[in-house]
Amino acid sequence: MDALHKLPAFNKRGDLVCIVESPRGAQAKFKYDPVHRVFMLNRSLIAGVHYPYDWGFIPSTRAEDGDPLDVMLFHDTATVPGMVVLARPIGALLVTQKKKSDDKGRETNHRLFAVPHGSERAQSWQDARELPPRMRQELESFFIAAGALAGKQLQIQEWVGPDEARQLVDEAVARLKTSPDDFADGIERE
Repeated sequence: MDALHKLPAFNKRGDLVCIVESPRGAQAKFKYDPVHRVFMLNRSLIAGVHYPYDWGFIPSTRAEDGDPLDVMLFHDTATVPGMVVLARPIGALLVTQKKKSDDKGRETNHRLFAVPHGSERAQSWQDARELPPRMRQELESFFIAAGALAGKQLQIQEWVGPDEARQLVDEAVARLKTSPDDFADGIERE
């Protein structure tokens, strides 16, 4: 496992550590390959769809789908792949998707939301459940569209707040500790 995946999920001050993979405005999903230490094109999004905010992962975590826990960062500007961003979790969108390994089952693949320190316009956002209803609908539609041609068949479950988001991170940290296979697939596609 390389340095980006070895970073802690939270720093000593309790800030959530996030790694950007696909910056705001990207029309493709990039994915970090820890074996080769590069960001690779995972897939193009469908025409007209782009990331509304920076998208990435929480290091030192393993979500139920086997990847690091996903995170979307609410701030005004795009960063770059590989940027380390310290943030405050404000909630998550709980979703299920078709399992990667078979056509029959479903697995969770939740999306965390966080506000980076220094993101002045979003600093007042404390709880993802309190985002404007239209914004929540647009984000749900984005995730469904972004996964549509990848065959994920996303199903939206519910929005949860910052305490539940923190719990999801803690569970994903514990999951990695019990099955630390280091994301060793390297240059594999979803």
